[in-house]
Amino acid sequence: MSSADMKTITVIGSGLIGRSWTMVFASGGYSVKIYDNIPGQAAKAITEMRKQMEELEEAHMLRGKLSAAQQLALVSSYDDLAQALEGAFFVQECVFEKLEVKQDVFQDIERLVGKDVILSSSSSCLVPSSIFSKVQNRSRCLVSHPVNPPYFVKLVELVPHPEMTATVMDTTYSLMTKVGQAPICLKKEIDGFALNRVQAAIIAESWRLVQDGVISVKDIDLVMSEGLGMRYAFIGPMETMHLNAPAGLEDYMKRYGEGITRVLNSFGPVPNFSGSEAAKSMVTEMCELIPSDPQHLSARTERRDQLLMHLAKLKKEH
Repeated sequence: MSSADMKTITVIGSGLIGRSWTMVFASGGYSVKIYDNIPGQAAKAITEMRKQMEELEEAHMLRGKLSAAQQLALVSSYDDLAQALEGAFFVQECVFEKLEVKQDVFQDIERLVGKDVILSSSSSCLVPSSIFSKVQNRSRCLVSHPVNPPYFVKLVELVPHPEMTATVMDTTYSLMTKVGQAPICLKKEIDGFALNRVQAAIIAESWRLVQDGVISVKDIDLVMSEGLGMRYAFIGPMETMHLNAPAGLEDYMKRYGEGITRVLNSFGPVPNFSGSEAAKSMVTEMCELIPSDPQHLSARTERRDQLLMHLAKLKKEH
């Protein structure tokens, strides 16, 4: 497929992730066709995107070199899958995180596209070999897992299908870079990928510390937001170790490796995240800090996105 043919991307699903991907791809100058199997939903999504993009433009946070109007002109909505897929070189699926649903969607897509069209899933933890098990030509399949919300958090995990060709990874990496994301390439598939495995480890130990009466819900969040998260927003755990010893990473492990091993060996089993008295207590404590009704959660989500927007701007400047 020539570069002249690589201008149109189809996004399957018009929910939060689908809308975010559409905005990201349009910001890079691509024509984006957004599809939803519920009539009128894709058109409604464009209306919501227009409002968001105009607000971003007013706040000087719109991504890309094009104006909001120019980006919106690149986006079109479809209720018909065949029409939505016509002319696309890349398909980004954003439907429910249910294996059977994704498998059926990709079977439908494969019947309607050429053999060179890249098929990409936004799955957050389902491995490519499962998602694409019913696809005939699996050499062009991979997972492109964004971080919510993708417009402000730029990381994308590219997870290869075991039968995927190297050119598919190269093309996807180039596309994600061009639209301003920060792609990382996993060398092989693994349950939970990289981000969610690291996140699960943090969740599990945070839960254990609260469950065992070591710390409160409020304070364990401060450990991350006012502690580890401050530096992790700019450098990762490997560089953190490398910088935290006079002679770098090898020196760090000589100094602290024994202590880290001791602490790791003290970790308890995987917690019971629901049903236990400790779980109920944590939910109660969390809801006292932030009530779980839609109004309070929506306000905190909006606050989160605003903070991420400002952090993204700061990272771009540095």
